[in-house]
Amino acid sequence: MRLQKVAVLTCMFFGLISCQVAAQSKKFIEVSYDQGPIVGNQKDWAEELINKIAYSGVDARFGWRSSRNTYINYVNRYPSYGVGFTSALNYFAEIGRPMGLYGFGEFPFGKNKFDRKLNFSYYTQIGLGFNMNPYNAETNPINGFVGTAVNAHIHFGLKASYQFSNSFGAFTSVGTKHYSNGSINKPNAGINFIPIAIGLRMYLDKEEFNPGPKPEFPSLEKRGFWNIAAYTGVKSYDLGQKAYFRGGLGANYLWELSYKYRGGIGVDWFYGAGAKERYPDENITFLDYNSFAVVGSWEWKLTEHLYMPIAIGVYVSKAHYNQEITSFYERIGVRYRMNNNVFTGVQIKAHKAKADFFEFTVGYTIPGKVRKIVNP
Repeated sequence: MRLQKVAVLTCMFFGLISCQVAAQSKKFIEVSYDQGPIVGNQKDWAEELINKIAYSGVDARFGWRSSRNTYINYVNRYPSYGVGFTSALNYFAEIGRPMGLYGFGEFPFGKNKFDRKLNFSYYTQIGLGFNMNPYNAETNPINGFVGTAVNAHIHFGLKASYQFSNSFGAFTSVGTKHYSNGSINKPNAGINFIPIAIGLRMYLDKEEFNPGPKPEFPSLEKRGFWNIAAYTGVKSYDLGQKAYFRGGLGANYLWELSYKYRGGIGVDWFYGAGAKERYPDENITFLDYNSFAVVGSWEWKLTEHLYMPIAIGVYVSKAHYNQEITSFYERIGVRYRMNNNVFTGVQIKAHKAKADFFEFTVGYTIPGKVRKIVNP
């Protein structure tokens, strides 16, 4: 149920986008076939499992590209958003037949030239993965990739597309498709595919996509922002062990760098419950389950309210019993900031791309005084 909440919250964010752009957009359907290797982790069981799996899959997506001629659409090169479904074609007793429901965003490279036939872009998919056979000590002991039947679906990649007409196009893409439960239940090495895809795009309307000339930009108010955030989540530390509360607080000061980005620095505090219960015979101190870090933060503004937080943190004091396995961590996710400056979101905190825990976040943004106004 916790993973379902992750996916539902994420798809809600993409749904908020759709409410804003679907009315003025070029809608399309995509279908694709992909094939590629599964990536291991140099463990003997992983190599044995990889030798049994030959991944191929299909994807179907419904999307829309906003034609609203706003400055935020312009600086993001008029991205596309939508929802999709993916499924592996073959069933394997060890991992099942992974499937996924997701929301996606696709962001073009290059200048805003709408009559160009050949286009390049990058994309992300975030949602719910299911229909998997998880680890079981008796019936499926070889699968150390996932410990749950339901997992998060995450896919990043690069795409090249060619538009033959106003109603038809083709594309190819390469990326990384990842299924993980965010350490809610062990084992959780994660299933990682590297699919190469070919596909077709069919437009549901034949009008040319042309939002018009460059829109008017508002003056950019150069000011600072304090983001005060609370993180909550759960984590399982060992095979067969229950999940414990993980959470913390963060305070970040960000500066308005441009119409598209904010960047800054802050501090994070993380708390891991259950250390004394997990290690009853050891002398557990405060710093064994509380950690502190300095973090560099970045916000990519997708709309006036929706944005992606990206961060790299360096531990000042690392908690020995929280399985913080490196001296630094990464964070990426999606957040929605309301008109009253309250924000909420979901992110994944990881060490070298290995999930630490999913963070459900709620917080408040405190705007500082305007120090400079930059006219467009």
